[in-house]
Amino acid sequence: MSGAGVQSTLLKARLQEGRPVLAPGVYDALTALLAEQAGFEALYLSGGAVAYTLLGRSDVGLTTATETADVLARIADRVALPIIVDGDTGYGNALNTQRTVRAFERAGAAMIQLEDQGFPKRCGHLAGKSLVSVTEMCGKLRAALDARHHADTLILARTDAVAVEGLDAAIERAEAYLACGVDALFIEAVVSAADMDRVCAQFASRVPLLANMVEGGKTPIQSADELGQRGYRIVIYPGGTVRFASRQLQRYFAGLKEAGTTRAFKDEMNDFDALNEVIGTPELLDTARRYAEDG
Repeated sequence: MSGAGVQSTLLKARLQEGRPVLAPGVYDALTALLAEQAGFEALYLSGGAVAYTLLGRSDVGLTTATETADVLARIADRVALPIIVDGDTGYGNALNTQRTVRAFERAGAAMIQLEDQGFPKRCGHLAGKSLVSVTEMCGKLRAALDARHHADTLILARTDAVAVEGLDAAIERAEAYLACGVDALFIEAVVSAADMDRVCAQFASRVPLLANMVEGGKTPIQSADELGQRGYRIVIYPGGTVRFASRQLQRYFAGLKEAGTTRAFKDEMNDFDALNEVIGTPELLDTARRYAEDG
């Protein structure tokens, strides 16, 4: 079994436990490595984070499946944690969705998320979203399930219906998606704790539910423990890493421009040697020496 298959199996088993999986958002191999070193059990790669960092653009359907798969492959090559990956709409119809699933699985995804938005899709916490029909989405989900190489590669169905058709419709859609055989559900942009409890009452005993914590978004921010008590088994903070890093980099660039030096940030930085320790440069050089000596 490949590394991705092993991680899928590990994530599947972990989701059977009572406590929720807390998966921070990452956007490249370095952020993934830092999250792994901090002790997280899984990671989340969002389409939004790829758009923000790869293109410097908004999450409005500009990225491609290949771009996300490339980022995913670099992350999976550097860390050993299960990775939950945002597959957006599957990047097209059912056939495109199958191609996306195969590409993401090869690149190292343990769980692949697919949503029922129309094109162009938008961040789940932006206005102006549209939806495909339940029939079309169910076709995509069945196609995704059939495309998996490993049976333990998990398919997560997301509905964005709350903002478009209301919570009742979102629950109806989630029921239809669950009937397709998906491994987890994600009802996006639930607007209140009461609505979260309603979602959990409907589904939590039957399937892992994902809660999406977006700073400044539509869903109330709660801790992983609080969400776990409600019934959620996956908690993601998909864009928090980019939001935090962007604020700190704004400070850094403004300070460097004004002072012409980074001295003011010395105590807030990893210096040259410290960064090399974080990324494993000594071990890498030792490996290179060993191969050179063997030759």
